[in-house]
Amino acid sequence: MATTTIPISVLNLAPIRQGQGPKQAIDAIADLAQAVEKMGYQRYWIAEHHNTPTLVSSATSILIKHTLEHTNTIRVGSGGIMLPNHSPLVVAEQFGTMATMYPNRVELGLGRAPGTDMMTANALRRSKSDSVFTFPDDVKALLSYFGPEDQQSYVKAYPGVGTNIPIYILGSSTDSAYLAASLGLPYVFASHFAPRYMEEAISIYRNHFKQSEYLDKPYMMVCLNVISAETDEEAKWLSTTMQQFFLNVVRGSKNPLLPPVENMDEVWNPMEKEMATTMSSVTLLGSKETIRQQLISFQEKYHIDELMAVSYIYDSEKQKRSYEILKEVVDGK
Repeated sequence: MATTTIPISVLNLAPIRQGQGPKQAIDAIADLAQAVEKMGYQRYWIAEHHNTPTLVSSATSILIKHTLEHTNTIRVGSGGIMLPNHSPLVVAEQFGTMATMYPNRVELGLGRAPGTDMMTANALRRSKSDSVFTFPDDVKALLSYFGPEDQQSYVKAYPGVGTNIPIYILGSSTDSAYLAASLGLPYVFASHFAPRYMEEAISIYRNHFKQSEYLDKPYMMVCLNVISAETDEEAKWLSTTMQQFFLNVVRGSKNPLLPPVENMDEVWNPMEKEMATTMSSVTLLGSKETIRQQLISFQEKYHIDELMAVSYIYDSEKQKRSYEILKEVVDGK
């Protein structure tokens, strides 16, 4: 029988809550990191998004540095750095510098999407060619930059050489599953907003995995939504913040993270409800016991190696409590 004992981590998109500004959102990143570090979470990753007024996660490496400064032991990384927007050398120098300052605490999750709309992507792009297609080569370049000096070319990342920063491949489709498998790297699937290909991607990654110097067997992580509270009813009420977050995506609206509402059917229409619910369908939702049963069922089906949780909860103390409940579940408390 599957158990709930599994390493757990946190993803933060760094949303701005209603009534707050960017500074409070940045402060909240460090505040939550300190809380989950005390709870014993494995790692804390920060996303990358651009031209999104409701999220402050555009300069991801600066936010990672800020989080490292305000914590002591938790591993901090990117969920992820969107490589089409960046030169691999610059990424290697930034993360190599952080790894030099904070040894064995820095991680690099890499994605091939731009993390924004196409007009903004064009403004971000380092070249006019479509660098999405160079993603596999860019990943290999980063692996090289962080590796031993004698295996590198003339151009090197200083600091960066020999730091061996762990690299993770992120994905929301099956393409990245093949890449992570072929390179023998850990794979993280974005079920928290794009669950459609999760099952297929997990299967592809495991079936095609090639042993490497980084991993001797597949390491499958899944990122999903978690909204937990003292009762199922409270968790459902808190989850209306998450539902409004996904409604934002469906509508292309720019609302901050909103407080819970009593009745979502007064907020969205049936088509919007279906689209938003599909995006957020991989969610652990409820009281501790309900979450426990949901996690057992999930693990019986997928047997993942690590769970990464994102919690869109308006009240920051209730958000921390949600992460605390999840940790209690995996600790068997």
